[in-house]
Amino acid sequence: MRSIPLRDGAEHTGRALKTKTEALAWAVSTLLLLPQPAHAMHLSDGILPAASCVGWTLLAAAGLALAFVRFDRARLRDPQLAPLMAMLGAAVFAISCMPVPVPVVGTCSHPCGTGLAAILVGPLPTILLTTVALLLQALFLAHGGLTTLGADIVSMGVAGGLAGYAVFHGLRRMGAGLWAAAFIAGVLSDWATYATTALELALGLSGEQHSALALFGSISLAFAPTQLPLGLLEGVLTAGALSFVYRHRPKLLARLQVLPAEGA
Repeated sequence: MRSIPLRDGAEHTGRALKTKTEALAWAVSTLLLLPQPAHAMHLSDGILPAASCVGWTLLAAAGLALAFVRFDRARLRDPQLAPLMAMLGAAVFAISCMPVPVPVVGTCSHPCGTGLAAILVGPLPTILLTTVALLLQALFLAHGGLTTLGADIVSMGVAGGLAGYAVFHGLRRMGAGLWAAAFIAGVLSDWATYATTALELALGLSGEQHSALALFGSISLAFAPTQLPLGLLEGVLTAGALSFVYRHRPKLLARLQVLPAEGA
């Protein structure tokens, strides 16, 4: 039997390896280029008309400017506020990155975390946290769009934050326990976010054929199968997180004026 020279054997092995590598690269490229079903996270670019994007952006910018001024003053009075804001911002970013597809609408439902943030630091700082989280998601994860960033901030940061804050403190003043108030605040904060999102879509997409009210009802119904249970889940997460902080750092809640100085 004639032996294959070492050099020829190496060249043969190299050609075979190159062929396999090219085949693998072709297969991977083909899989990547195949159309895949996609569900947008938050409101993506191109969903809302330009006038709606401008309007919601101006509203979000006004709230953001006020929030920044208030936060700048507050951090000078309390140096520990900035690290707390950073941790809450990371929490809002992570919680709102858990998508559940809503095929009928072409978007996703997801928990928000802004109710918990508003309870701890207030509704205005929550607008700052939401803006940072949504901007990072839009830039690096393709979650939401830049032209619709204002609308996403209004629904998740403004409406969700205000609802969570108002419901929690309102229930506490009426004598509700910490867990119950936090649970209901988390639920209604989540649902307020999606009611506002449905309103934004309805106002932007309504016309002669479909009224804004009819579209609002249809979009709300489309969100309901996923967002109703997700709202309950967010209520449990909000109550659990607040109860955990109360057990381990009650003085922190008193310092943030979540609870009276003497405790719950």
